[in-house]
Amino acid sequence: MTFLEIFQNGGPVMYPLLACSIIVLTVIIERAIFWLQIARKLNRNLLNEVLTASQDGDWDKIREITKGCQDHIIRMLVVGILHRQFSMVKAMEAEAESTVKNMRKYMIIMDTMITVAPLLGILGTVIGIIASFNILGNSGISDPKAIIGGIAQALISTAAGLTISIATVFPYNYFNSKIANSIHAMEKYATSLEVVYEKNQGADK
Repeated sequence: MTFLEIFQNGGPVMYPLLACSIIVLTVIIERAIFWLQIARKLNRNLLNEVLTASQDGDWDKIREITKGCQDHIIRMLVVGILHRQFSMVKAMEAEAESTVKNMRKYMIIMDTMITVAPLLGILGTVIGIIASFNILGNSGISDPKAIIGGIAQALISTAAGLTISIATVFPYNYFNSKIANSIHAMEKYATSLEVVYEKNQGADK
């Protein structure tokens, strides 16, 4: 049996399930590209230079060496440094929130599809069983093939919904773990900069 035949035998619910699978695949590809770009922009050597320069209070050097840098952690630290006379912590928090918001983009779609796809599969199951009972009520068991077709429709739609949901769970959890790790790293380096800055302020008094 070909994929097209399976799709056709799955009944009308297969069309929204197909739409769900396309949406999920699109989001997974987009998020994968997003995280690859994040990884390419990371610059741990420059990050260490920034922390070293901050220990010396050389803020002008930090602005100079971080020009054009797209590392989200360094960008957060620089925003904090630029606003150090007002509120370094709040400035870094605002920048971090903006970064995390971008990281969580489209994750709600994946979360929704994990729930919706199996429900659509169950709906297809109900429709298939209803169709089988209607045939059974009209023709009895004189047309077993028609009854089996309704059962097949029920099973195919359920399997399709579960497959989409299961296939979405793994990248969804992976992307969530990437977000959690990024948040931890930003908190770690923001705290380091805050401690260094407070130490410098205490030394200047």
